[in-house]
Amino acid sequence: MDALDGNAIGGLLIDVFGAEMTATASICGTCDATRPVAELVVYRQAPGTVVRCRTCSSVLMVFVKAHGVTGVDLSGLASLSQPESALIPADGKRQPCMPNEHADKEQGRDQHVTRTVHVDVG
Repeated sequence: MDALDGNAIGGLLIDVFGAEMTATASICGTCDATRPVAELVVYRQAPGTVVRCRTCSSVLMVFVKAHGVTGVDLSGLASLSQPESALIPADGKRQPCMPNEHADKEQGRDQHVTRTVHVDVG
């Protein structure tokens, strides 16, 4: 299985978090190594996408797409953080995470998307 760097999941991270995340600081929950997401090790040939620590090879993130929903496991991370200012559009107007939430509920559809910008575990 060929390893890629974290840039390979740039689009996936935008889909999940709603922002460019490859420059985001990550801290491994096992060895405390700190590095940008772009420098992590990515495997895309598994049943999902697996992201590992470049220092100790621990699994940091897992992304699995099924039935139009992306499941995300970030339990291997001690922290994943990006300055909040990086998530505010240039015009300064914040967008709701789920702009069609009310329309979807009226039509009987549920939105199952959670966007997290800062995660601290432990």
